[in-house]
Amino acid sequence: MVKPLSFKGDKKPKKRKRTEAGPSAEHAGPSDLAVAATAEEADNDDSWVSAEAAGDVSGPVILVLPTDTPTCLACDANGKVFTDPIVNIVDANPASAEPHDVRQVWVANKIFGTENFRFKGRYGKYLSCDKYGILTATSEAISDLESWTLIPTADTPGTFQIQSQRETFLTIKERTGANGIPEVRGDATEISFNTTLRIRMQARFKPKLKASKEEKAREKISRRELEEAVGRRLDEDEVKTLKKARREGDYHEHLLDLKTKNKHDKYG
Repeated sequence: MVKPLSFKGDKKPKKRKRTEAGPSAEHAGPSDLAVAATAEEADNDDSWVSAEAAGDVSGPVILVLPTDTPTCLACDANGKVFTDPIVNIVDANPASAEPHDVRQVWVANKIFGTENFRFKGRYGKYLSCDKYGILTATSEAISDLESWTLIPTADTPGTFQIQSQRETFLTIKERTGANGIPEVRGDATEISFNTTLRIRMQARFKPKLKASKEEKAREKISRRELEEAVGRRLDEDEVKTLKKARREGDYHEHLLDLKTKNKHDKYG
């Protein structure tokens, strides 16, 4: 379930403390509890990070446009799609952009059975591109018009081309008029600087980041905890083997082997 978005400056609600520990928690060691806490922390991480691959993109995202003044894609209640200035940004660096308005946030999901994506706006309608390249967010259903392909930019890591099913690209056109607001369309036929976007997403939805946090937590088990689990002093090779097993997911098998060896040594 997607949790409500939070923005910089919002007060975080206090979390209810668990008063009763389950059976597994009673027998868990400090490192096991640390892994569980890290997994929970990853699930609740509402910071924003950059997507690096199409497979990263999931959940709430902000589509950062390549405009001179930092802007992102937004939509209003009438389904109008427009460029909106980004307020939460450090030194105009698009890799630090965060939303300050829910209209700037799209929920990205892969369309079942395909490699294509859909982007749902704040008001429950999907980003769409018609044959003229006009972008709207008025549809509650998914068709080819609401289906998008994410193509990583070959020479600019961390950026993407967002392509319609007509093989045109989402692009910006800088305006020089009185308001100076850039226009965003979906009719570019070639990849260029103006079609190159960044996708910022919430950290808890990024698979590699979540896995990395949990892996680091698993590595933090102490020698004393390992020796208590085995029931005897361990040599350096045994400690390294058990720590490696925790990282690779077969810790309990190696632990059982050592405990079995203990019994053989005792009664052999």
